[in-house]
Amino acid sequence: MKILLAAVSLSLTPGAFPTRAEETPPVQKLTSFLASALGFLKPAAGTPVQSLQLRGSMETATGALKDFKGATFDLQMQPPQYLKLQVAAAGHTVTLCQNGAQWWIQVPEKKLLVIGDPAIPRFSTRPDSVQPATLDLYRLPISRTQIMMIPALITAAAAPAADGHQAFTLSPSPAAAALELPVRNPSLTAMLPAGSASPQSIIYQDDANSFTLRLASPKMGDALPPSTWQPVPDAGCQVEKVAIAHLERFFKSAAGSLGSRLPTLPPATGQRWLLGTSGAGRLEDHDGTRVLFLAGTPEEMGLQHGTLLKKEIRRVVERILYGIGVGSSFDKGRWFFGEIEEAVRRTGPFIDPRHLAEMDALAAAAGLDSEEVRLANFFPELFHCSGFALLGKATAGGHLYHGRVLDYLRGVGLEENAVVIVSRPDRGHAWVNISYAGFTGSVTAMNEKQLCLGEMGGKGEGSWDGKPMAQLVREVMEQCSTIEEGLDFMRRTPRTCEYYYVLSDAKSHRACGIKATPEIFEVIWTGESHPQLNEPVADTVLLSAGSRYEELVRRVKNGFGSFDAPKAIQLMTRPVCMTSNIHSVLFAPDTLDFWVANADSDSPASETRFTAYNLKSLLQAAPATARP
Repeated sequence: MKILLAAVSLSLTPGAFPTRAEETPPVQKLTSFLASALGFLKPAAGTPVQSLQLRGSMETATGALKDFKGATFDLQMQPPQYLKLQVAAAGHTVTLCQNGAQWWIQVPEKKLLVIGDPAIPRFSTRPDSVQPATLDLYRLPISRTQIMMIPALITAAAAPAADGHQAFTLSPSPAAAALELPVRNPSLTAMLPAGSASPQSIIYQDDANSFTLRLASPKMGDALPPSTWQPVPDAGCQVEKVAIAHLERFFKSAAGSLGSRLPTLPPATGQRWLLGTSGAGRLEDHDGTRVLFLAGTPEEMGLQHGTLLKKEIRRVVERILYGIGVGSSFDKGRWFFGEIEEAVRRTGPFIDPRHLAEMDALAAAAGLDSEEVRLANFFPELFHCSGFALLGKATAGGHLYHGRVLDYLRGVGLEENAVVIVSRPDRGHAWVNISYAGFTGSVTAMNEKQLCLGEMGGKGEGSWDGKPMAQLVREVMEQCSTIEEGLDFMRRTPRTCEYYYVLSDAKSHRACGIKATPEIFEVIWTGESHPQLNEPVADTVLLSAGSRYEELVRRVKNGFGSFDAPKAIQLMTRPVCMTSNIHSVLFAPDTLDFWVANADSDSPASETRFTAYNLKSLLQAAPATARP
């Protein structure tokens, strides 16, 4: 795939194609333009400086790049120190520039200019965290020696063309296809007007993504004036000087997320395999899903977590902080790291020191900065979702079912790092956390005392002087045995922002919805009405918003009295869940059974396989055997 991406960029270089392209075999043509482009992108000492300007548009786009359909771009290159790319898409213009050792990104519509400075520390709490940039935007994933390997790795063949054009298609050879490529079945087609030295369009496709680039004729020239590479802030523009390492990791994370694909799980067979151990902790595979067992002190549990899921934790932190987090800056018009560091500073006094110790031990074991893990653990404050509880006359046999739909961030890489975490802390109750690698808090949970809790995000972003929601959910699980204890704990705890919760207790067969802000704590019991939930149904708590709430109410009324686990699971499918649905869970706390579904590349979670577990069995089970 790297060679194919190199072909995309390098094929934009004028002079890369022979003047009479149709007389040259495709593989030789590819080798020729790569060698020629290397000479432009990495000029030899004493070579006169040249610049290139290229304009184009994205005529079609699907998959990860679908939002760029119709986008236009203007590229200026002056190797080896200067590059400027301006992209206009969806009503916004973004300019990215490498100006020697400095990088900057400007979004005029958001009045934001971010300047990456090598002297700025990565974390405001650590002045010693200065890190120079290592990313070279002109560094290519191919060398002159590797060019000689192209015939073994790339199949290049003439392709059908019309209107006097020539075309050839690149795809992996059988030898390359045997390697672990980040995408499946990639191919790239270049279309050239007859006798032209430059492609007029480039078509890329794989099993998940495709796009068509329409290109204008590139222009070569002498060096451009220095002002070309300097930012020009608009009136009222907010200028943020940030750690250049954050921008570097944003570029890498954005590129790394393209083409990632999570396959659909096959039918469950009941197989369990031991994947690894660390102290009293272990990691198992249950029917293709990860189950992480943690036990002991906070430091011990953090060490176990960080050791057993090191790769996955690093991947989550990279995507959350440097991909989605930094990327959100250019949509909000505010620098992400400045905001989240302020939020963590203000919530810090309300977080149990034991949980901070666990995060720090996890970071050390995973080879990350403690600041990164702490900041990433604050990220669940932005989640949105739906939830319900059904009991009494609403269900078959009077059982209690607690449903949880998490709608947020599907497709950014969280779901491929999903994990069911069974925790047995040295203090408090054992509990199960439906989570992701590296998260020590919770948004979906059930404890051994048959208490279940899930949340739905609301408004009030910026009200950070309280205990973060994910830590609040965890502490209810570890410290509370009844619904009354849970309500009392949540009511008297300083809280952040606006959240809605569904809390249920199988021992008393009671459930309630909760509206919580820093100032307000309202409890809505089963069957009760509320201005925001104006269609109450007896023996139920139904929590969602807008048309999704209306559909959930309709489904519950239609099935009232007949709900068992399979029917309760069906309540969570579209349109009750959104296309962003990343995980869905059904708890049956009467028996401590629960079913978990995670999104894949093709479907939201509620429409994928639900895997069955039982918390009592997980707590009592001996370790699985190692995979043969």
